[in-house]
Amino acid sequence: MSPSSNKVIRLGLPKGSLQESTHQLFTRAGFQLRIPPRSYYPKIDDPEIECILIRAQEMARYVDQGVLDAGITGFDWTMENRAKVKELADLKAPWPNYGPVRWVVAVKNDSKIRKPKDLEGKRIATEVMNLSKRYLKSHGVKAEVEFSWGATEVKPPVLADAIIDVTETGSSLRANDLRILDTVLESTPRFIANPAACKNAWKMRKMERLVMVLKGAIHAADRAGLMMNVPAECLDKVLALLPALATPTISKLSDDRWVAVNTVIEESVVKDLFPRLSEAGARGIVEYPLNKIIE
Repeated sequence: MSPSSNKVIRLGLPKGSLQESTHQLFTRAGFQLRIPPRSYYPKIDDPEIECILIRAQEMARYVDQGVLDAGITGFDWTMENRAKVKELADLKAPWPNYGPVRWVVAVKNDSKIRKPKDLEGKRIATEVMNLSKRYLKSHGVKAEVEFSWGATEVKPPVLADAIIDVTETGSSLRANDLRILDTVLESTPRFIANPAACKNAWKMRKMERLVMVLKGAIHAADRAGLMMNVPAECLDKVLALLPALATPTISKLSDDRWVAVNTVIEESVVKDLFPRLSEAGARGIVEYPLNKIIE
């Protein structure tokens, strides 16, 4: 595949577990992103972006090679591929598969392996060969590391003595009678770019603008806007209840005995805050959704 033109950025979108949340992210950021069935070339309503669906495991390698100008993949896969890329943003978000995950060393609950040094001479199954070998080297341990094509958590103790696997909550490990021995790496989705593309002024500006609206959508994901009318005499009492993202906006109304208050808060506190605001004197309280917050 030839390099993209100077007025188009070729963007890799992750196929697989990150795909649905990535689609949601772009939608919330204001893009119309359509992924036709059985196609690896999503359609986006921006003529300056060309999208390609690629497995997250391979993304960093293609960005490193310059086949892609940029892409979204986990920090873990960038490290696994030893890719020389520039990270433009951490895209951690409160959506499935966009939260932090850990690559951990795990063994059976009744295993005699209690610390990293106990892995000496053992067989370890994993999908991340390079990360695993670097981890073992950092502990001065020599062990047999073999690639696992999946279902890694079922391999101890018959097919492997230990595993290095990814987990978000640890539930799958517990369900398979495994305990975590140590953490190898923590990871979140990242927006990465090719260093040469970053030196192209137009592409860099385009990527920075894209990152801005994506981050704006993430910042707004668990927040809500609130507006209300408040008697001037109750204003201090109402403001004391607001855990504002920034200083609330206060505007005068035609009736100078009242003011309008507009603010942004975490959505999780709204249901508890509404009755307290009403009791403090606020009226006409309205919650409204937010698509983006640019900080």
